[in-house]
Amino acid sequence: MKPIHGYHLIKPEDLVWRPSNLMKIPNADYLERTASEIMGARLWRLPPGSANTLHKHIRAEEFYFVLEGTGRVRIGDKTLTVPRYGGLLVGPEELRQVFNDTETEVLWLILGAPEELEFLQGSKSTMDLSLIYPTNPTQLPNELAGTTWPPKEVAPVDPSALPKQ
Repeated sequence: MKPIHGYHLIKPEDLVWRPSNLMKIPNADYLERTASEIMGARLWRLPPGSANTLHKHIRAEEFYFVLEGTGRVRIGDKTLTVPRYGGLLVGPEELRQVFNDTETEVLWLILGAPEELEFLQGSKSTMDLSLIYPTNPTQLPNELAGTTWPPKEVAPVDPSALPKQ
């Protein structure tokens, strides 16, 4: 990985909001615009009754920071509440899932390394998704029992592509 030279200014109009692949949570990747190979910074806008994937990483630590609302995250078997402007650093081996069991939208800033090199297009490595998703990544935390997420109008995830429980 190589550092950038100089600097990159990113304006809000430069961001592209897109739904995440599995859970359809709107997110915008700031540093994708700069082609940074060392650092990632993404905004995640979680609607009420939603959750991100249940996942971990191979090497990358992640720092979760709540910009708006009250953040909720499960780390392993624990559920943590992160207040507005509060932060949480999570090691790569920890299974984690950001979710929203409140009535208002929550905006997270998540800082960490960019995608694992094994998962970049053109990688010579075989993608072993069980390294990131050791269990079903679309399962919801107990706090969202009875909730359907992602919404029905979103195309379903191919179950054969998910790890077995």
